[in-house]
Amino acid sequence: MEKKKIVAIIQARMGSSRLRGKVLMPIVGKPMLWHIFNRVKAAKLIDRIVIATSTESEDDKITNFCIKHNIEVFRGSRDDVLERYYLAAKKYKADIVVRITADCPLIDPKIIDKTIKFYIDDSYDLAGIATGAGASQKKINKFPDGLDCTVFSMESLETSNKNAADKDDREHVTLYITKRPKEFKIGTLNSSKDYSNVRLTVDHKEDLKLVRIIYKELYPTNKVFGLFDIIGLIKDRPELLKINQKYIGREGYDKLWQK
Repeated sequence: MEKKKIVAIIQARMGSSRLRGKVLMPIVGKPMLWHIFNRVKAAKLIDRIVIATSTESEDDKITNFCIKHNIEVFRGSRDDVLERYYLAAKKYKADIVVRITADCPLIDPKIIDKTIKFYIDDSYDLAGIATGAGASQKKINKFPDGLDCTVFSMESLETSNKNAADKDDREHVTLYITKRPKEFKIGTLNSSKDYSNVRLTVDHKEDLKLVRIIYKELYPTNKVFGLFDIIGLIKDRPELLKINQKYIGREGYDKLWQK
């Protein structure tokens, strides 16, 4: 059987409503997007990585960043992120797509590989890890918000792009699929312990402050430190959780599920 091509697509824009330009803000001397790319690159099962940004002029900075660092970049619709993903995946001939967002500078390559293996082993149409945001409607053990990773087939993406008409479905790449568990085989990779009280995504200045502290402590001795290194640091310094604790549970995903 011919090996399926696994393409990671990192969606990135400068125009975040909460923290504009965050994707290129520095963390230990490098842009946040640089760290995300290199952490995804450390995953062993991914064949190709593409940054998918918009055609808006403000996102020229992301394109220029990619060109400077020899990173492949695709530009598409600002608001129709589903179409942007589909066209990027089609251009790079993906069989399997790994969706990563550019607000996750602590994404763990080992957990990415674990999610891909979970997806392949059980022949899912879509598989994602349970995080504070992505699985907020379920009472299960979750990974920290900010380790978000979703794996899905090109066929599922193509079906979504062809049929999705709702604005939310076009803006949130996998929403069309996850709302239809009878049509698609969907899997959720749970954490062995519940870390839903840990927020590692970057939406606010407090989030970035925490991430910078974590990098300052762990990065010098291990460039690709993982979740359990972070958890170890937090056990030693539990006061770190207070920095962005107020934003936990305020991601807004529940409103989408209510629809």
